[in-house]
Amino acid sequence: MFERHTKTATRSGWSLYSPPMTPTTPSTPSSPSTADAECAALTRNLRRRGTLVLSVFALVWAFAGASGMASSTAALAVEIAAGTLTVAAIVLAYRKGAAPSPRMVSLPDNWARGVGIVNVVEVVAIFAVIAASNASGHPSFIPAGIALVVGLHFFPLAGLYDQWQYKGAAVLLTVAAVVGFGLIAVGLSSETVRAVVGLAAAVVLWASAYHVAVKG
Repeated sequence: MFERHTKTATRSGWSLYSPPMTPTTPSTPSSPSTADAECAALTRNLRRRGTLVLSVFALVWAFAGASGMASSTAALAVEIAAGTLTVAAIVLAYRKGAAPSPRMVSLPDNWARGVGIVNVVEVVAIFAVIAASNASGHPSFIPAGIALVVGLHFFPLAGLYDQWQYKGAAVLLTVAAVVGFGLIAVGLSSETVRAVVGLAAAVVLWASAYHVAVKG
């Protein structure tokens, strides 16, 4: 049975008086709590930021892939398309009047600290890949190596942000990295490897960005 609690003053202080609601008593819809509003705002902000970061790094990967293409005309077309897709994703994420996210995030304790640690490890690992590849005389390993690092770092981020799309991005980027190493193994040029890995990574990140922006 629902009860409506009202406070009544007494000489000794405040006490709770709780008369039962009768069937004829009209019920008043409860307003969203402050905690619910804060959770909704946090969810919206994290997903907007996620779309922004994903789409911008997709742009970086697309330009890297375009730099490995033999045709300058094709490379220019890729760059124009990349810029358009990136701007459209950001506008979609930050558009006014967008419906609220259908699912609120459920973040673990110290999630922000965890995100910071994962991102620092990612940056260090990327520089390590670049340094090791150049020092060993195999710079062609750099695109695939970086794609592998980026892919792996999305696995913990999926849980820290409570964003399941990041697991898909993690798997697909890891596959793109493995394909890149395979292309190196069969003797393809570093330009071809850069084009394939770069464009594949860009498509994965754009797909994730658009899905987060539209589906939440």
